[in-house]
Amino acid sequence: MNNITIRSEEEKDFREVENLIRESFWNVYRPGCLEHYVIHVLRDDPAFVKELDFVMERGGRIIGQNMFVKTVIKTDDGGEVPVLTMGPICITPPLKRQGFGKKILDYSLEKAKEMGFGAVLFEGNIDFYGKSGFDAAYKFGIRYNDMPEDEDTSFFLCKELKEGYLKGVKGAYQTPKGYLVDEKEAEEFDKNFPPKEKLKLPGQLF
Repeated sequence: MNNITIRSEEEKDFREVENLIRESFWNVYRPGCLEHYVIHVLRDDPAFVKELDFVMERGGRIIGQNMFVKTVIKTDDGGEVPVLTMGPICITPPLKRQGFGKKILDYSLEKAKEMGFGAVLFEGNIDFYGKSGFDAAYKFGIRYNDMPEDEDTSFFLCKELKEGYLKGVKGAYQTPKGYLVDEKEAEEFDKNFPPKEKLKLPGQLF
């Protein structure tokens, strides 16, 4: 972990970060990926938290990134509770499963806490994110969008940054609209990058 720096993303980093995300997510959840276009769009979204947009460098090269977006829980009594969501978050594929992801995750969560945010909710693997204090969101009384309570939402995770922030809260998390990108626009954006083969693989979600 020597020679590691975590800093704010700068405009000069944008294409390098987008390419990093593309390499990390390509053919993982679908043939090709959308995540590099998602961050491209989100940077201009009012909900994007510029102060929580980080890159990790090793030897002067960007090897990882994480970012946050503001959203709300719509409570069952008609109110709203401000929260954060997170991602895309990634580490360059050759360095995955070596502790770099947890390092940038824990760093960025601490910065979000310092800024006064109360909780982070997002979709992820509990086996990894549980090591940084995340748990299933349903345990906090939070549903994933408007999915029925009896459906499996174990992929939907939550971490309180302020202890007790979600105590007594019951409601539905709202996915920020900035994540819902147009696939045709994403295809056009992807033409700015080196060609890669799209593959339909076992375990993909889409």
